[in-house]
Amino acid sequence: MHGEYKVPGGKLVVVDLEVEDGRLRDVRVAGDFFLEPDEALLAMNRALEGAPADTDARGLAARVEAALPEGTVMFGFTADAVGVAVRRALAHATDWTDYDWQLLHEGPQSPALHMALDEVLTEEVALGRRPPTLRVWEWASPAVIIGSFQSLRNEVDPEGAERHGVEVVRRISGGGAMFVEPGNTITYSLYVPESLVSGLSFADSYAYLDDWVLGALGDMGIAAWYQPLNDIATDAGKIGGAAQKRVVTGSGAVLHHVTMSYDIDADKMVEVLRIGREKLSDKGTRSAKKRVDPLRRQTGLARAAVIDRMIASFRERYGLAEGAVTEEEAARARRLAEDKFGSREWTTRVP
Repeated sequence: MHGEYKVPGGKLVVVDLEVEDGRLRDVRVAGDFFLEPDEALLAMNRALEGAPADTDARGLAARVEAALPEGTVMFGFTADAVGVAVRRALAHATDWTDYDWQLLHEGPQSPALHMALDEVLTEEVALGRRPPTLRVWEWASPAVIIGSFQSLRNEVDPEGAERHGVEVVRRISGGGAMFVEPGNTITYSLYVPESLVSGLSFADSYAYLDDWVLGALGDMGIAAWYQPLNDIATDAGKIGGAAQKRVVTGSGAVLHHVTMSYDIDADKMVEVLRIGREKLSDKGTRSAKKRVDPLRRQTGLARAAVIDRMIASFRERYGLAEGAVTEEEAARARRLAEDKFGSREWTTRVP
């Protein structure tokens, strides 16, 4: 069995192993990490040899930590990363480069249709009828997108939304509310097979699925990192947030979508969203304006240029072919947009 785990912002950890009588055998750890002394690598292999195959990642990491020689230096990876690589080997996890990725970047669409496309395309990947896909969104109108479990009345000021012509929709993933305007926001979705994140904890999968975009931001001069659970942050402040939805249809799939602020109108945002003092204090800020730092100011690039560089970075890493939403997918999404995501019943399901 073979497992790989690219540490977000770090190095690649590779583990090859066999399982006999429910225990790990012939364990071999490798990778492009840095490790001193050399004997530490043999110590890792010995520590994992004979471990029960049902040991979780943290338990495997504990075995590695206990076996390392005193003064061991690990750069670009951790014992936890070794544990994750082992679990991915046991789960027969796939890698980014195992797939022929498809890009969807179409014209502006309504907020309700974007919500519907996320549901449809995730299920299509789960059923094996669509390859893993990166979709970059374009917005036809301003919107507030609330999380699947958020209270509508607690999150949105209806008078402010009506005054500014902001449509309110509810997505299928959890997490917090997003305020978006055409031209001011960069939003993308990844639709991936469940096997791509096999062996990863729910929390680890967030950083894993966005490691590519941190690299793309770095190429644009932005030193960004993942702030658990789901924020993309810089020294200048938060620039984006992620959310996920797991689908168990077919072989399973994960929807992972991210909204990043390019040039947000913070004054309008606080008139539409009910951003309480508790939420702001949790983010370590005193005002909503300081919560989000626009990409325009940090990059000096046009929004289209930022998106082009993000797409180019993904393509360079994993390959990416131009694609399109099929007629069948589009028809189903339109029905869902009208019957579900455009309905008051869905939007107010948590009043």
